[in-house]
Amino acid sequence: DKSERRLDLYADGEILRSYAISLGGQPVGPKRREGDERTPEGRYFIDYRKPDSAFHRALHISYPRPGQVAAARARGEPPGGLIMIHGLSRRRALIGRYNLLSDWTIGCIAVTNAEIEELWRVVPDGTPIEIRP
Repeated sequence: DKSERRLDLYADGEILRSYAISLGGQPVGPKRREGDERTPEGRYFIDYRKPDSAFHRALHISYPRPGQVAAARARGEPPGGLIMIHGLSRRRALIGRYNLLSDWTIGCIAVTNAEIEELWRVVPDGTPIEIRP
């Protein structure tokens, strides 16, 4: 939930855990193009994981969908990609949870390193994700 700056982890329709998050620097509205600093909205899935991310660990979100690629191309813009749920860089890890006081990613969803470790363990590839405005 972008407006609440919250990621809820569900199992069998029940919330297991909620995480405070940081988003892209311009979080209001859906992602339209590369570089707009917006976090996408809609239904996606976790399609792969990146253990060697510059932001500790990362779970890749399946943005963009084919319709989003077509719409961006029709406007003559690249759709962007590499949208992830990730932890913190080494530098940002020094201030930990204080990173969550502002939106600083380029369109990703950021949690603390301890939280991405937890998500890494319990969220398999193929898990659906819905990003709400």
